[in-house]
Amino acid sequence: MLTPTKKFSPQLGMFSGLSDLLDQRHPLYLLAHKIDWSVFENAFKIYYSEKMGKPSKPIRLMVALLILKYVRDVSDESVVEQWAENLYYQYFSGEQHFQPTIPCVPTELIAFRQRIGEAGVELILKESIRVNEPLDNATASVVSLDTTVQEKNITYPTDDKLYKKIIKKCWKIADKEGIDLRQSYTRTVKKLSHQQRFKNTRNGAKDARKANKKIKVIAGRLVRELARKLSLDSLGIYLKDLKLYQRVLSQKRDDSNKIYSLHEPDVKCYSKGKEHKKFEFGSKVSILVDQNTGIIMGAINFTETLHDSKTLPEALEQYERLTGKEADDVFVDRGYKGMPQYKASKIHVPKPDKSISRAKRKKHSKRAAIEPVIGHLKTDYRLWRNYLKGIIGDLMNVILSAAAMNFKRVMNLWRTEANRRWQLIYAFCIFVFRNALPKNLKPTF
Repeated sequence: MLTPTKKFSPQLGMFSGLSDLLDQRHPLYLLAHKIDWSVFENAFKIYYSEKMGKPSKPIRLMVALLILKYVRDVSDESVVEQWAENLYYQYFSGEQHFQPTIPCVPTELIAFRQRIGEAGVELILKESIRVNEPLDNATASVVSLDTTVQEKNITYPTDDKLYKKIIKKCWKIADKEGIDLRQSYTRTVKKLSHQQRFKNTRNGAKDARKANKKIKVIAGRLVRELARKLSLDSLGIYLKDLKLYQRVLSQKRDDSNKIYSLHEPDVKCYSKGKEHKKFEFGSKVSILVDQNTGIIMGAINFTETLHDSKTLPEALEQYERLTGKEADDVFVDRGYKGMPQYKASKIHVPKPDKSISRAKRKKHSKRAAIEPVIGHLKTDYRLWRNYLKGIIGDLMNVILSAAAMNFKRVMNLWRTEANRRWQLIYAFCIFVFRNALPKNLKPTF
């Protein structure tokens, strides 16, 4: 695609611009002037061509849409629709006059995320840290670190569901390639599905177990028949899928690295000991928060089922990339036992200690403040369920969620300051009004 360009005309339009129509104390208006958009334009222009392709959308527009999507907790489709209706969204994206049409199709946001990659979304997180508070290298950095699970957008996995999906995928491949199956088992699968409905009853449990085995046998037959009848060219196209199906059919109950979803084969199963949710299916996430300010200073995704202490090096290296310095003290919970120090950073794990100082005890207590941060990331900033595809989607989702929470933090601060200012003005007016009236006419409030 061609390098994005934005033409700004110094000539005023027939009507006033957006800056004249909007409230200049609105948090989005203030944030539009606080963010250094040139950082993104200089960093992302290398992903565009100057000679080939169709004209692309402005970089500021695409970055703004990503930020608004996570700040407002909406989908790609919704943020594009709301942009055409919301004047503050348009001003935040760099528009000077109202645009009644959508800025782009929702799939362009997918292409833009893939284009900028991990380094691009980390740059957005870095800018959200800078907007909140300029870092002072002279002060000691005390951070809290914890892990959680971001669940993938899949159904609760069972072997029976996977076998039926394999059968449907095989039917679809056969129809597309014009393969005449020896037997499609359409009626048989429907009959077996009816038998599986009564697996929790006393008289139907035995038939349901037989139906489960039969469905697995049918799925294996269809996969092997497709492998025999596909041409060499078609077999090269579907080889990866057929190997995945074979792996699902051959895996046992207690195997490690099991497949839980056909469209997301990298999903892992995590058991965090929660009473209301025994298993979670997704990827592990590490969140790093500054204890003094509450700003999220790091967010990174792990695709393997690592022990918490094994996630420390990558999390602290990301902190160093984003801030340009190493953390002095890192306070964690007891799940991080095993690594007392990484480089110059001291890892503090709570343990029985009668000689502990009051200051250190307080910092251990402040570590618990990261728990509601993780809760807000999940409920308000799209970390509860990840809809982005693949491993790169897991990584982008957690980083953009953390950046959105940082941006919303500074927006809330500005809104609080504005409300406090109006309260002071109101109190001053009441004071003047009371003193200006005669004593016999003073109000009783």
